Amino acid sequence: MSELHRLPSVDRLLAHPAIASLIESHGRSLVTTEVRAMLAATREAVKGGAPLPGEDRLVEKVGAGVTAKATPKLRPVFNLTGTVLHTNLGRAPLPEEAVQALVAAARSPCALEYDLDSGGRGDRDDVVAELLRELTGAEAATVVNNNAAAVFLLLNTLAQRKRVVVSRGELVEIGGAFRIPDVMSRAGAKLVEVGTTNRTHLKDFAAAVEEAPTRTAMLMKVHTSNYAIQGFTHAVPESELAALAHRHGLPFVVDLGSGTLTDLAQWGLPHEPTPREAIAAGADLVTFSGDKLLGGPQAGLLVGSKELIAKIKRNPLKRALRVGKLTLAALEAVLRLYRDPDRLHLRLTALRQLTRPEADIRAAAVRLLPVLKTALAGLPVAVEIVALKSQIGSGSLPVDRLPSAGFAVRPQGRRSGVLNRIEEGLRGLARPAIGRIEDGALLLDLRCLQPQEEGEFAAALAGLERNP
Repeated sequence: MSELHRLPSVDRLLAHPAIASLIESHGRSLVTTEVRAMLAATREAVKGGAPLPGEDRLVEKVGAGVTAKATPKLRPVFNLTGTVLHTNLGRAPLPEEAVQALVAAARSPCALEYDLDSGGRGDRDDVVAELLRELTGAEAATVVNNNAAAVFLLLNTLAQRKRVVVSRGELVEIGGAFRIPDVMSRAGAKLVEVGTTNRTHLKDFAAAVEEAPTRTAMLMKVHTSNYAIQGFTHAVPESELAALAHRHGLPFVVDLGSGTLTDLAQWGLPHEPTPREAIAAGADLVTFSGDKLLGGPQAGLLVGSKELIAKIKRNPLKRALRVGKLTLAALEAVLRLYRDPDRLHLRLTALRQLTRPEADIRAAAVRLLPVLKTALAGLPVAVEIVALKSQIGSGSLPVDRLPSAGFAVRPQGRRSGVLNRIEEGLRGLARPAIGRIEDGALLLDLRCLQPQEEGEFAAALAGLERNP
């Protein structure tokens, strides 16, 4: 207890040159709060028998605390996981055109709901509606904050207290235990399951409609983008479901989930259904995401019948689910890129990463191997370039893998704990690097490391070398 009198005062620490510098950078209020918190914690530690730290050490603690509080929580990272559209890492990285549009919209007032031609009030959906109509063949379009919101809004608008017929094999659960049946229930719709998990026929849908035609709101198809059922299966073609729905005067709705606006097969990727294909098959409404295969910002897009879109937009919940100018600015810029399909794979960042040749990725690994070996020198590990398999991610094309390359860091002897230390060290870099530990190795997939980021990554690894 006697040592406590030697603990410096708040004013004395605030006058220290290093802390004065912190005040200049971060403001007196934050630094003063951190000084007081550090002194309180130190006082309790000394009472518990810990030695009293020197003043320089106390100043270091204040600096570390202020730096931690001043560091943004939403930080850029190097995605070395092998999952391109990684939900936990923000899904699709935006192309430069979208970044520039977003910055311009953030910096200045915009004609968000202002019609420049008439001088009157406009509709914020008009920012992207024309592009969406052009790219999908739909009559109308609207935008909300994500695809789950899009599905919820259309169900709440068109199927409240009515039946929605869906194949049992399409009752998907997406991330965070968010399930289609739960969305329907919250939207006020009654789910009617038909068929079996692996096989559903047109007669199953027909029987469900005929059972209660006046209480049925729609037929719905949910694209199972986050899993695949193989083997003895059968699904009803969209054109047949549309024809059945229309014979009974019902809308046919398709939820694509992770939607794309182009045929990915032209770049050697598996084909994924597009909104244009669904509209051409007779769908009255199609919903899909903006931040997955589309390669844009988080958004839920609804396209289809002018009459149905108008009803959806009149729902009071539309205002609660609408997007702001930053999302619309980025989305418009991304949609414009789709007007130039010949260069889309070069300009759309997510598509460029998905189509990146394995040889290019391996060449990057060769360039960076000496840097990584230097950073890990002295640790009981072996580092080598290995062939890897990337995945698309975010519930998109779940069974398909992309040939890739990167590093495998393996412990020497029985020192498996060293991998956790290295993985933690990579997460602690100025720009964290996120890999994965699998089959006794730390794997760093370089597919998503863009060529212009290699220098920054190499510099970041130098920080790992100083703090192994």
